[in-house]
Parts: sequence; structure tokens; C-alpha cells
Amino acid sequence: MDLTQKEWLSGHENDSNSVIVDVRTSGEYLEGHIQNSILIDITKTETFIEKLNSLDKSTSYYVYCRSGQRSSKACYLMQQLGIKTTYNLVGGVLEWEGDLVK
Repeated sequence: MDLTQKEWLSGHENDSNSVIVDVRTSGEYLEGHIQNSILIDITKTETFIEKLNSLDKSTSYYVYCRSGQRSSKACYLMQQLGIKTTYNLVGGVLEWEGDLVK
């Protein structure tokens, strides 16, 4: 499901069983990421699928990337692997109005 930043952040903050997932590259992640996010690089396909398969399927995942395109694809793949609750951040880091951690 695509959410605006306000909806996405509010949903995560109100869900004690949620995880923020950054699907950008490690270089992009090091340039600045959303606090408490975990990195699962979607460009490393085999490792990406392995990591997704190790995730708790009952958890809610709030997913983002640079612009919202890769994270949208990631949400689709996660759902195909049985992860039912995924939320894509529309506009990604490019439109993020909060602080980023380096």
C-alpha cells in the first residue's frame, strides 16, 4: 500500500510490531537514512530474497528507497513471499521532510 510521509510515519509510530526497511544501496544508506531503519539492498537480488525470507511474516514493514520506485517493487516482492503487511513511502527520501541519520 502506498502512503504519504505523514500516513507512513504515523502508521509506523502507532504499530509496535513494525520495522522500517531501506531498500537502497549501502552507499545511499550511508549518505543518510531514516532512523532505526534496516538496510536490505534490492539491487543484490539473491541476497535480497534470502533476507526477505528470513523476516517475520507477522510483522508490518514500512519500506522506502530514494524515490518510491524500488520500494514499491520491494513491497510487491515481499507480498509474493507471504509478508502480508507492507507500506511503501511515496516519494522516498527525495521527498522526506524529517531528519536523516548518517
